[in-house]
Amino acid sequence: MTTTEKNMTLLRTAYQLLESDDLDAAKQMLTGNFIANVPGSPDPLHGRDIWGQGAKIMKDAFPDLKITVQDMFGVGDKVTVLVHFQGTHQGAFQQFEATGRQVSYRSVEVYRFEGDQIAEEWVAPDLISLMQQISPTPTGH
Repeated sequence: MTTTEKNMTLLRTAYQLLESDDLDAAKQMLTGNFIANVPGSPDPLHGRDIWGQGAKIMKDAFPDLKITVQDMFGVGDKVTVLVHFQGTHQGAFQQFEATGRQVSYRSVEVYRFEGDQIAEEWVAPDLISLMQQISPTPTGH
């Protein structure tokens, strides 16, 4: 198995752990000095705990979150993923209280590996689509 294939397998495992709500095991797949590059934050975020907090927010809001890898490819120490998220909005997310609605959105994500761990991520989820799905419906239209 090439390094790229190994990294892709590790990433699939990380998604499975997130989906099954085993956040502690998922956090162990990250390097201690993990770096998260996320929308809305001008500077990178650092550490496993930051990732864990974000993952917990998602799982609290969408406890039945399903993660489908639509495409994945890698070069060197990086893996790029086109991923599809689906779930039911059952808890507060950002400014929106639970709506009970089904949501579906995509994300483009790039991961950098060090050894057998994920060292850095760049994520670009379609948050506009997600927010449109969970925002209160305007009345009178």
